[in-house]
Amino acid sequence: MPKQDEDRILREWTPILLRTILIAAMITLIVGLILTYTFAPDYYVQRYHEVRQGHLIGKEKVGQLFDRIREGNPHAVLTIGLFELTLVPLARVAFCFILFIKERDYTYVAFTAYVLAGLIVGVLVGSVG
Repeated sequence: MPKQDEDRILREWTPILLRTILIAAMITLIVGLILTYTFAPDYYVQRYHEVRQGHLIGKEKVGQLFDRIREGNPHAVLTIGLFELTLVPLARVAFCFILFIKERDYTYVAFTAYVLAGLIVGVLVGSVG
């Protein structure tokens, strides 16, 4: 495949993919808000009062999250929507990283690798801590 075709595909498909991820995240968040309003309108108020009383809820594993989505839990749907939303900047930086590697612009490769590593570490630390 010629270099021009690869660049065109990367430059045209990157925004399409990012918009698709963003639209999927928006739809998921809207569905989660609708479920919250319909089935658990006082969920966050109750959770706030529990936290104030010192009853912290433990962390969930991703598998548990998907089980709760199948049960129709609005909080789990909103959490997945936020995870999807987190993918937008990660995907953008990853595509820029690939583009700079293809263009052999190593200064920007280094900067982008630094930002990408920071985003990935941030996501991992956020899910751990």
